[in-house]
Amino acid sequence: MKDGIHPNYREVCFVDLSNGFKFVTRSCANTKEMVKMEDGRELPLYKLDTSSESHPFYTGTQKSVDNMGGRVERFRNRYGKGTAAAAPAPAAE
Repeated sequence: MKDGIHPNYREVCFVDLSNGFKFVTRSCANTKEMVKMEDGRELPLYKLDTSSESHPFYTGTQKSVDNMGGRVERFRNRYGKGTAAAAPAPAAE
């Protein structure tokens, strides 16, 4: 392999800021901070807003739009009076 053309691929600690969940994986992510792990290693730290531990899709707390108080049905009743398009124009003679 050529020297100097490959990214810095190393172990990085990712931390979820919403709940403090940490996980270590290999990454090329640029980091400015370091963190000391429980096993004594010092790894680059990458801060995340959301991870699979806190995202509603993965935790099963995601709400369906159809089940949120009937909002979709109210919209359809108010604005979607029918699915048919406007009445066809009469043919010109």
